[in-house]
Amino acid sequence: MAIEAAPTTARRMAEASARFLDSLLPEQRAKVEYHYLDVERVYWIHRPQNRHGLPIRDMSPAQRRLAFAVMESGLSAGAYRKARGIIDHELILAQVEKDEGHARYRRDPELYYFTVFGSPKGEGPWGWKAEGHHMSLNLSAWGDEVISTTPLFFGSNPARVRYGPSEGLRLLGAREDLAFELIDSFDRGQISKALLFEKVPHEIITYNATRPMLPPEQGLAASRMSPAQRDMLMSLAAEYVKQAAPDVAEGKLAALREGELDAVYFAWGGAMQKGKGHYYNIVGPNFLVEFDNQQNGANHVHSVWRDVQNDFAYDILEERKLLHEVL
Repeated sequence: MAIEAAPTTARRMAEASARFLDSLLPEQRAKVEYHYLDVERVYWIHRPQNRHGLPIRDMSPAQRRLAFAVMESGLSAGAYRKARGIIDHELILAQVEKDEGHARYRRDPELYYFTVFGSPKGEGPWGWKAEGHHMSLNLSAWGDEVISTTPLFFGSNPARVRYGPSEGLRLLGAREDLAFELIDSFDRGQISKALLFEKVPHEIITYNATRPMLPPEQGLAASRMSPAQRDMLMSLAAEYVKQAAPDVAEGKLAALREGELDAVYFAWGGAMQKGKGHYYNIVGPNFLVEFDNQQNGANHVHSVWRDVQNDFAYDILEERKLLHEVL
């Protein structure tokens, strides 16, 4: 299992996390800090619910800035903007549900939680999580290596804001548009291979599984695509990989370019036109993406990028004989 020698990002994450921890009162710090091998590290969920960790609501303005600096330290600039946008999107969703008269949950941009696992100042593995409705970020480092960047989940409801000051906003529009560009380029034979589900799944199939499992070699193989279509598939995969900081993302993209793409399959479910429910996945030995837009009249996106073998640094920990049975 290759890991990314990314000293810039590993250092930035460690420095930002240490500053955040040092800013906390003892009772706050007790909510944030966990042992690296605690089972809490591998539990993730994108639903609106109470979580462990310290919510933004319970931080001072200075602590909030430091918490967001942790988040920014492990992401690309674009992904960080999306993450902040997803948090702010709760206010838009709250207004939509109020207008439609069916509010079920408290929509609150202050209910996003931060946790740190292990010590960013120590010599062993450590990591951080930032999570709330429609967002789950899970990154780990060890020295100057970033040993895991997934699962990384982003969602958006509404996927396209239909009215109000933010009318037309599509936080995750590119990952939908690129997929439609690809599926629209297929001939009938390719579509017959790619189309796995006539009815779109209600949710991403792997949901919040700790270990993702999707059947391999289902859909249309990248090896059966034209060079132009392979370029489109690579652009779609890069939309997810480039959520990681540049020095981390480049190594992962290079692996796809240099052979891993040959083992990737693209699969589709549901309608092949916008405005109707649709789903896609990209599955390879060390790569998994899922995208679903079915709920709320096909205006509610869930998307996730996962490393089939190394989510939560599983492979690295096994390789270095640190994986306890608790995981």
